[in-house]
Amino acid sequence: MPRYNYVALDRSGNETKGTIECGSQNEAISRVKDMQLFPTKITESEKEEKGGKKSKVAKPAAKAKGQKGKGMSINIKIPGFGGVKPKVLTTFTRQLATLVDAGLPLLRGLRVLEKQERNANLKSIVGQLATSIEGGSTFSEALAQHPKVFNRLFVNMVKAGELGGVLEVVLKRLAEFSEKAQKIKGKVKAALFYPIAVLIVAVGIMILLMTFVVPKFKDVFGGMGVTLPGFTVFVLAVSDIIRNNILATMGAAAAFVVVFLLFIKTKFGRRIWDKTKLVMPPMGQVVSKVAISRFARTLGTLVSSGVPILQALTIVRETAGNVIIASAVQKIHESVKEGETITAPLEASRVFPPMVVSMVDVGEQTGALPEMLLKIADNYDEEVDNAVAAMTSLLEPIMIIFLAVLVGSIVIAMFLPLIAMISNLSGEGDSSGKKE
Repeated sequence: MPRYNYVALDRSGNETKGTIECGSQNEAISRVKDMQLFPTKITESEKEEKGGKKSKVAKPAAKAKGQKGKGMSINIKIPGFGGVKPKVLTTFTRQLATLVDAGLPLLRGLRVLEKQERNANLKSIVGQLATSIEGGSTFSEALAQHPKVFNRLFVNMVKAGELGGVLEVVLKRLAEFSEKAQKIKGKVKAALFYPIAVLIVAVGIMILLMTFVVPKFKDVFGGMGVTLPGFTVFVLAVSDIIRNNILATMGAAAAFVVVFLLFIKTKFGRRIWDKTKLVMPPMGQVVSKVAISRFARTLGTLVSSGVPILQALTIVRETAGNVIIASAVQKIHESVKEGETITAPLEASRVFPPMVVSMVDVGEQTGALPEMLLKIADNYDEEVDNAVAAMTSLLEPIMIIFLAVLVGSIVIAMFLPLIAMISNLSGEGDSSGKKE
């Protein structure tokens, strides 16, 4: 019968080590729990002697008898809210995975990371996680108590890792998932920086021209006593409105933004806005590819980590970030619940390209769905790079033309009366010369 070495904590928090003979690793966990201990590490002695490597942690901590785990709060936001940036959380996850993989007990690993953590909020949360585990909670239950930092994807993957005895593998996958998500987000932000900067400059130039330059031309035109072209009259009127009602103008702009934000918070408005983002040129391609990559990577990571498919689809729907994608995932969930395949509702949604549908179909038929989903995600990560580059190359001339048209229109409006006056003077000069 196999022999298992265990490391556990007693009710006082003191570490206890020992060896027991059991038929399986799960039985060893149950035996240790029956001894009123909380196991933090279970390794098989025979494997250690033969291979020289210790088997991994089977279960980071046991749930205390009679203690009810707290329900997992639904949080559809990306990890990193609640005062902890995604980059900081990713580093913490990667470090914890390394410590657990090296054979360090989970509780001790958390205490080590607590001491070295510089982020005050995360330091406090890590301390609370360690305290919860000492009190008998599992790691996933402790994480669920902080939904603003650890979302459902994080919590459920850790739970699957605990049940499968592969916590360090799951933590590595979580770190990789977060790193790739941040990489894509950073590329999209970098691509949008240029058009946003140009737009801000354009607004600043327009306000400067309308409030300082155009009024001076108005005074000049008033002294000339000439009939102004319609376009010039229109620009002067707009200038008067902006200059004389600057607070009202700013208030109208702010009101427009507020109304828009309130509109997209409604169910109907959110659906319209999310659908527009998927098809709006030139950003539609980028948004669509990012959404597909996120869907494939999230679902593939969850399923490969041992999360049940229905539960994984629920998490994917809540973390989709787009109502249209979430609606498609909901139909996939209903289809799988009825015993059908993923492929049919995926194709019927008309959101996912034929290539994605075909690859998912092959993955289902061959039993390699998680691997196929991760391949789709990797492929679409590359396509996101190409789409961002194409969008940037297209937006640059568009924004330059926009700025030129905006400033040029105001300049032309101001010079039209001068051109007309010069033409009239030239005509009068020619007429007088002929008379002589």
